[in-house]
Amino acid sequence: MLTHEQLKAKALENREVREEYERVNREEFALLDMLLQARREAGLTQAEVAARMGTKAPAIARLERSLASGQHSPSISTVRRYLKACGKHLQLEVI
Repeated sequence: MLTHEQLKAKALENREVREEYERVNREEFALLDMLLQARREAGLTQAEVAARMGTKAPAIARLERSLASGQHSPSISTVRRYLKACGKHLQLEVI
C-alpha cells in the first residue's frame, strides 16, 4: 500500500493532474493572502474575527491553516462572513 506522499507523487507524474493541482494551489494561496490582508488592514486578531463571525478563534485558525495547506476550500458564504467581519465585502467578477 502506498503512503499519501507516494500516492501524491505518483499522481503528479500525470501532466494534467499536476497542472490542475498547481492551479488549485495558486487559487488557494491567493484567497489566503486576500483574507490575511483584510484581517491585517482591519487590525484584528483571529479571536476578534471569530467573535464578529459568531464562532471561536480555533475555527478561524483552522480556516486559515486549511487554505495554507490546500486541504480545504471554504464556501463563498464563509469567505463573505470573514470579510464582513473585517469590514470588507466580497465582489466576484467573471471575465
